[in-house]
Amino acid sequence: MIGPDWPDEFEKLLRNYLPLLGDDLPLAPATALVDHGLDSLSTVGLLVDVEESFGVQFPDDALTPDTFATPASLWSVVVRQREAAE
Repeated sequence: MIGPDWPDEFEKLLRNYLPLLGDDLPLAPATALVDHGLDSLSTVGLLVDVEESFGVQFPDDALTPDTFATPASLWSVVVRQREAAE
């Protein structure tokens, strides 16, 4: 993947939960979210915000550390859930 395939809204939302990712640093698809400040408590907040912002609900089987490992893995669940709702 050359660049992110998510909307600006997703990136802005995600950056709110990454206090260790400077504004001048890119948010690459493979960025390790935990390395940039995402912890268990902020993961819950991120989940709620993503579900509300994008009108999706994560299934229980998507509530895993792998889903919240990178921006790409998180966005892929959003895309899957949006497609399932169509």
